[in-house]
Amino acid sequence: MDYIKDKLLRFIPEKNIRENEPMAKHTSFKIGGPADLFITIENIAELEEVLEVAKEENIEVTCIGNGSNLLVKDNGIRGIVIKLNFKDVSLENEKITVGAGVQLSKIARIALENSLSGLEFAYGIPGTVGGAIKMNAGAYGGEFKDIVLETTYIDKNLEFHTVNNKNHEFSYRHSKFSDTDDIIISTILKLKKENIDNIKKKMEENLLKRKEKQPIDLPNAGSIFKRKNEFIPAEIIDKCNLKGYNIGNAYVSEKHAGFIVNKGNATAQDVLSLIEHIKKVVKEKYKIDLELEIKVVGE
Repeated sequence: MDYIKDKLLRFIPEKNIRENEPMAKHTSFKIGGPADLFITIENIAELEEVLEVAKEENIEVTCIGNGSNLLVKDNGIRGIVIKLNFKDVSLENEKITVGAGVQLSKIARIALENSLSGLEFAYGIPGTVGGAIKMNAGAYGGEFKDIVLETTYIDKNLEFHTVNNKNHEFSYRHSKFSDTDDIIISTILKLKKENIDNIKKKMEENLLKRKEKQPIDLPNAGSIFKRKNEFIPAEIIDKCNLKGYNIGNAYVSEKHAGFIVNKGNATAQDVLSLIEHIKKVVKEKYKIDLELEIKVVGE
């Protein structure tokens, strides 16, 4: 990849290009082998140049956000991994235009400071706006589908598009971006004016619930399996007496059975083997097929 790196150095600062970068440093699971090239992108011009080089050289590109819903396999990721550092935020009345790289807790605080309600549910979710739109992140009765007006993205042909809420094709933990290589640039959120004390109270309540019910003190990737109308994965897994079950250093959380936690240098294979065991036990006992909510990448 030296040849590719040399080409990229023409327009990307050297400090923002890392070779054989451990992805464990960039995921909330603290798990993952090396990326051939890991590039932090500061602006759209840089993104276009990187994508152009990747297209010319037929190199695969993987875009990540905060790595909070991601399991990277032990052999890492081939090609280029890009992390967008798009963090611009602007307000106009009850609308907030926000870059894909902005942390959810940050934008929730900005909304609070401006007496805007609608993002309380996102406070404490350890992800970025881009990732949240891609998977229609939600909690405590709120989802991004409820507040997104439009999103701008770039496709694999390096063409820019803007889509309205309907054309996001939002569903539970899913959007049109879930199954494509399109890269989200920014979005416009529509919030509403509310008493600042009411907003703050709701945010604090949500954060307290998160601390009480979720294993936020240990590396994890959030809920492992998708919730369905007919069942809640955590409840089914708990009924299977799998809390505390482990393979290597990957454990079913004793605090919340819907989470797998890394209790120290767990490998991706530990996690994958544990996932398969959970799915097998649940299928045998309840005839239910659990579906992954986290994204697994790499080789």
